[in-house]
Amino acid sequence: MHTSRRFLLIAAAFGLTGVAFGTFGAHSLGTTTSSEMFSVFETGVRYQMYHAFALFVASWFLQARQNRKFEYAAWLFVAGVILFSGSLYALALTGIRNLGIVTPFGGLCFLAGWLMLAIGFWEQKSGS
Repeated sequence: MHTSRRFLLIAAAFGLTGVAFGTFGAHSLGTTTSSEMFSVFETGVRYQMYHAFALFVASWFLQARQNRKFEYAAWLFVAGVILFSGSLYALALTGIRNLGIVTPFGGLCFLAGWLMLAIGFWEQKSGS
């Protein structure tokens, strides 16, 4: 399977599960957990959805431009969703505060992914 196609499928899966988790949170979690933990869960969903779209963009440009920076961005977005959103989901569902230690690493992956996307766009503009 071509790498860009793989990322498009992962992005679609992130979108699908993001909607499912959001629905679960709104209809089930909101009545069984504290408002703080509900907010934590919602933050995970929101960032997962943002980065599902970012992954679509990186995938599309990877396919169209064949620039490795877009592949790096895509992998970083995948890692970010797993680490950032995943740790927030686990924290909200279990209440184990130590899980929050992982969250900043996911945030760093998101930042690095956006940087790689910007570098990829810059290189395309300058003809590299």
